[in-house]
Amino acid sequence: MNQSKVEATHRAEGAVLHLLLDAPRANILDDALLRGLSGALERHLRPDVKVVVFEGVGPNFSCGASVAEHRAEQAPAMLARFHGLFRQLAAQAVPTAALVRGYCLGGGLELASWCTWVVATPDASFGQPEIKLGVFPPMASLLLPWRVGAGPALDLCVSGRTIGAIEAHRLGLVSAVAEDPSAWWQAFFAEHIAATSAAALRFAERAARVGLQATLDAHLPALERMYCDELMKTHDANEGIAAFLEKRPARFLDR
Repeated sequence: MNQSKVEATHRAEGAVLHLLLDAPRANILDDALLRGLSGALERHLRPDVKVVVFEGVGPNFSCGASVAEHRAEQAPAMLARFHGLFRQLAAQAVPTAALVRGYCLGGGLELASWCTWVVATPDASFGQPEIKLGVFPPMASLLLPWRVGAGPALDLCVSGRTIGAIEAHRLGLVSAVAEDPSAWWQAFFAEHIAATSAAALRFAERAARVGLQATLDAHLPALERMYCDELMKTHDANEGIAAFLEKRPARFLDR
């Protein structure tokens, strides 16, 4: 396994930076993997790169952020690292694509939801299950309404339910459903992106996200404080995380 848990390669004559999440089977977005992604973007994102592609090794895209790193004493650093990746992507303003197989959950869904395009296999599954641990997803709370609308975003964040690729496509979360996401993406890139200007793509990406960026700037710091300073002082948040790590049912106080 790559020490950083990320394999970075340039493809399509350098126009595509392909980042492979190399921590199977779940490709958990822990501190090491997040550092690997951030470092790869910093080192390998050249001016001629037109798209950054995220893909997971093994049967799943990503089952989410590290639950162990959600514990109260680690939550501030975890959120800073995780949200720092999105702030980096926003600053670089390069179009992105997620090629999704298997589970795409929690932080994995937040990463995919950020992407300009999401291509999924028919059997892929999507969800924000944080509520089942007694917590909530700050980034998804702001990103999903922009992506799929307020109603579906509210449903996914509050119910924690998992949906299939077809429903995700209907909601607009997924751009296309294909048996071979890599082949679909390569054909799409060749037809629509390859001949465009790398510089113009970055301006277009930044312009199309101006409303989202304003939302993140205005509200993400407050949600981070709500999570760390309020939520993590409750019994249920700590109990939900402990129960998951101890592989037992949670005993929530407020039922």
